[in-house]
Amino acid sequence: MIIKTFIKPPIENNNYLIIDEETKKAALVDCSSFDNEIINSLEEQKAELEYILLTHGHFDHIMGINNLLEYFDEKNIKRPIIYIHKEDIRQMELSNQYLSYLEMPGIKIPKADKYIEDNEIIKLGNTIIKVIHTPGHTQGSVCYLAGNDLFSGDTIFRECVGRCDLEGGDFTQIVESIKSRIFTLPDDVKIYPGHGSFTTVGWEKINNNFT
Repeated sequence: MIIKTFIKPPIENNNYLIIDEETKKAALVDCSSFDNEIINSLEEQKAELEYILLTHGHFDHIMGINNLLEYFDEKNIKRPIIYIHKEDIRQMELSNQYLSYLEMPGIKIPKADKYIEDNEIIKLGNTIIKVIHTPGHTQGSVCYLAGNDLFSGDTIFRECVGRCDLEGGDFTQIVESIKSRIFTLPDDVKIYPGHGSFTTVGWEKINNNFT
């Protein structure tokens, strides 16, 4: 599996392009911004974007979706399927409220194509991706486990956890999600968070003082 990381605005978000090496099927984990860098990576790998896998619905993780879809429509490329947990549709709908607070322009709210469930399996070519529901940052927050790689969104960061002071956040819940759903994974599982540098399950079990 090939993993490409794109650090994008509005808040230094990590967007991850996952490519199954054998079939060249690809998925984009979160889409905070869309530009030629992502397209160039797809073209270099001769990959086809099958899915956009949203870790949650906060504005800074979805702002690039409509621009991506418009590009695909203009080029007559098949649109990727957009996945999100149903509990985070509300978070998508709150996007312009948060953008207004930050004095940023509003966006057209993208629409998800499919609601994912805990433990659901998504097949990306020959790569198996498991959905792990981890409420706390938001009620619909999920992580995606592909082999030994975990894409954690804003549930867990290196030596930190996601904020829980916005609507739908719950600190007690996020700690429980991390302990019961992430810390039960093997120590060598690599964590790719929504912001900041990567880490591992083993490192966080020892060094994350929030848990």
